Amino acid sequence: MSSDRYDFLSQPSRDSRMLSRLLYVSSAKYGGDWHSVPHTHSCAELFYVVGGKGRFQIDDQFYPVNTDDLVIVSPQVRHTETSFDANPLEYIVLGVDGLELVVNEEHNQQFCIINFKNSGSDIQFFLRNMLREIETKAPGYETICQDLLDILVVRLMRTSGFSAQLIPSEGQTSKEGAAVRRYIECHYKENITLDDLAKLAHLNKFHMTHLFTRDYGISPIKYQLSLRIRESCYLLRATDHSLAQIARITGFSSPSYFSQSFRKAENMSPTEYRKKFQDKRPE
Repeated sequence: MSSDRYDFLSQPSRDSRMLSRLLYVSSAKYGGDWHSVPHTHSCAELFYVVGGKGRFQIDDQFYPVNTDDLVIVSPQVRHTETSFDANPLEYIVLGVDGLELVVNEEHNQQFCIINFKNSGSDIQFFLRNMLREIETKAPGYETICQDLLDILVVRLMRTSGFSAQLIPSEGQTSKEGAAVRRYIECHYKENITLDDLAKLAHLNKFHMTHLFTRDYGISPIKYQLSLRIRESCYLLRATDHSLAQIARITGFSSPSYFSQSFRKAENMSPTEYRKKFQDKRPE
C-alpha cells in the first residue's frame, strides 16, 4: 500500500471572497436584429467569447475579439461589443461587484483582453457550470456560483501568467439593483413596467426604485429612456431610417413621443441631430 499526503503550509486568504460578489451570469448569441450601445457598469465585467468573431469597443477605440478571448472591463468604463454577421459572436458574461482590474501593482487599467486558446475548455467548464446552476436554481446555487467564481479568478490569473489581476475595489452596489440594471440593458426596447422590475428583484416597486436610484443616481424608467435615446442617436447617425421607424425600433409608443423625449434629452429635434452629423460627414 502506498499513499501521498500534502499539507497546506498556510491557510489561503478569504479577503477577496468577502469583498467580491457575483452579481449576474448571462449568455447570448448575436443576431441580425441586435445592436448594442456603449454603456457602463458599476461592477467589473468578465466577457468570454465562446464562439464567433467581432469587435469590442472601449470608449472610442475598437479591438478585435475571437473565440476563447476574455475581455475584463473595470467598473465605470464605457464599452460595448459588435458582431460580424458572417460569424456571430456567442459569449458568456459575468458581472462581479467589488473588483477592479489592475495590470501591475502601480497602474490601473480600464480593460484587458487575454486569449485562452490552449485552456479555453477549462475556463468554459466553470462558466457553463455557473450558467447551469443559476438556470436550475437548486438549493445552494448561489454559494456554488460564488465558489466557482473564486476558483475561476485564480485559474485566470494562473493561466495568464499574472498579466492581469483582480483586486478589491471600493464601492459596491446592491445585488438587486445590478440585476434590474442588467435586465433593462437587455430589454430596454420593450415595454418594461416597474412591476416587472420589482418582480425580478423580489422587492416591492417603491423599494426597488429607491434601491436602483441610490445605486446609480437615476430611476429605472429614466435609465431605460436614456438607453433608448442613445440607441436612437446611433440610428440617426448611421442609418437612413425614418423617424417613425426609429421610434418603433427603440420602443417608443409613437413618433411624436419619440421626438418630444429626444428634444428634452438632446436639446434639439431628431431631424436637427441627424442634419448636424450629416453636415460633418466628408464629401
